[in-house]
Amino acid sequence: MYRFGIVGAGMIADFHAQAIHAIPNAELTGIYSRSIDKANGFSKKHSCTPYDDYMSFITSPEIDIITICTPSGFHLEPISAAAKARKHIICEKPLEVTAERVDEMIAVCAQNKVMLAGIFPRRFNASSQLLKQAINAGRFGNIAMADAYIKWWRTQEYYESGAWRGTWQLDGGGALMNQSIHTIDLLLYVMGDVKSVRAETRLVAHDGIEVEDVGIAMLEFKNGALGVIQGSTACWSKSGHPAEIQITGSKGSVFMSDDKFRVWEFAEESEEDKEIRCKYGLSENEAGAGAADPSAIDFVWHQRNFEDVLNALDNGTKPLVDGFEGRRSIALLNAIYRSAKNGGEKELV
Repeated sequence: MYRFGIVGAGMIADFHAQAIHAIPNAELTGIYSRSIDKANGFSKKHSCTPYDDYMSFITSPEIDIITICTPSGFHLEPISAAAKARKHIICEKPLEVTAERVDEMIAVCAQNKVMLAGIFPRRFNASSQLLKQAINAGRFGNIAMADAYIKWWRTQEYYESGAWRGTWQLDGGGALMNQSIHTIDLLLYVMGDVKSVRAETRLVAHDGIEVEDVGIAMLEFKNGALGVIQGSTACWSKSGHPAEIQITGSKGSVFMSDDKFRVWEFAEESEEDKEIRCKYGLSENEAGAGAADPSAIDFVWHQRNFEDVLNALDNGTKPLVDGFEGRRSIALLNAIYRSAKNGGEKELV
């Protein structure tokens, strides 16, 4: 039985708690918040011990694994303390806001021989694995383009709901760093790393924030393919547009909307292709997961991510999203923001 403690009692912590409750060999035993009222409210809802003293929390013998649900630019400090207390760590996306701070996290966890894992649950969908297998098998021929489209909506009230939202220091960026990072990570997971990028960002639909709500980046992958990332929180929709990845090549095309396929076609049809289209095909007018409402996601995605970490702990192996994997999207996003700041000049990743 693995005993969990959660750092931070905001919205995403609820998804962590639901995921933990759903895992047979996991138990939620503690919640830490700087506000004892928030900790008490969360503890009553999820039946765990509340803490407002961080050292008491991380040194509790009733906690084996700590999950981090604090603002993005405040992950390094609680992770460093938890690692020194010999707790394993699962950190909500992004691991941090700069690659350099992620490197510090990786180092302190390695020094203290604890596991560092990130949250990128889209990797664990069956459709994501099918897409990766098709790419690895060469079914696309020469891949021409690999693109990610995240055309989402966030209200002004969303950005005003927390002083950290929309700030460079604690949010690390806007629509690209916060909302688009799941799809950006998935693009890197299936395609491999990016060599260089040119980018432009704008703020068009929100007031009082420092960061972008529209961003576009042109990519050159290390394998030679070209690609585009479009990320936004300024694209209004009642139900929300699904995040989409499009991979196109000389022998095949796949358009994946969230965890379903809008297009799955290859010049050389296999016996499984019809079954894949039937089982994982996109339903008409299907709403995007978290596209218009950040709370409209399924905790099962987190559950799969957590279960992978526990399996790695059981077997002494690496989780699918370890610190180095979590760093990849941060390094790309840092290069995107450098390019946008420098007027769209090419930046190496």
